[in-house]
Amino acid sequence: MEQNTEKKALTLKTLTKSSVWDIQENDIFRLCEGAEKDAEVKDNLRHYTDIIRSAFMIEEIDGDSKLMKQKYEKQGYQVGTVKLDEGQKVTWAVKKRPITRVTDLTYENVRHITAAKLVEVIDRNFGGGWDSLSQSIKDIIESGFDISTTTLPKDRLHKKGGLYEKKVADGYDVLEVPKGTWVEAIFAKAKPEAEKPRMKFNSYGDDEENEDEEVEIEDNYNKPDEDDIEIEEPGDDDITEDNYSTMMDLGSADPDEEAEGLTDYVDE
Repeated sequence: MEQNTEKKALTLKTLTKSSVWDIQENDIFRLCEGAEKDAEVKDNLRHYTDIIRSAFMIEEIDGDSKLMKQKYEKQGYQVGTVKLDEGQKVTWAVKKRPITRVTDLTYENVRHITAAKLVEVIDRNFGGGWDSLSQSIKDIIESGFDISTTTLPKDRLHKKGGLYEKKVADGYDVLEVPKGTWVEAIFAKAKPEAEKPRMKFNSYGDDEENEDEEVEIEDNYNKPDEDDIEIEEPGDDDITEDNYSTMMDLGSADPDEEAEGLTDYVDE
């Protein structure tokens, strides 16, 4: 229910390159229609269009051509009209970008596919297994999924009570990549959404929702610099019988060394 409410509250101005993957083609036309009278949207129309294009393919077509409409609809596009600058209406053919190859994965869309879909996408990567993926692709995948692998002989992979059985029982999807008489198993499971830490400032009022998270900010503004710290020299009142001899020895040369230096001078 919370997700549905969030989608209903979504507007063109709150759309991001991540949340745009949550909506479908018909939502594009609905959001554009809802923003027709918004001056801010009109002034930044290109920005919002770029966000939409990051997840959707958009083709501008002749709205009077039934043939062109049918052509794009057969290819899975949805056709509709949007109002752009100065009230001009144009016809768009819109289709969500497919995620069929590992190169289609991005940090923005990886959390918007299932583990089953991810396994399917990896399987299309020429059957090379996990090590065949570039490090950049691995980083993207692991930002949204827990990944682990194992390579075992065919007859041992599905051994009762083994790793394969435990992972499947724990909700992991599995891709099996044959490697001769051995099989590499790639286990994938979506990571839970991490909650963003919130800051709480006690000086100007507390946020009731953040009572358990308190951040102390060290005041360095009024802290004196090290160069400004004065080291006090001991005064006469601080000199005692215990420290008198020590203070007098400071900077004094060794008497033996002075005598030795004087002898050298006389010899010369």
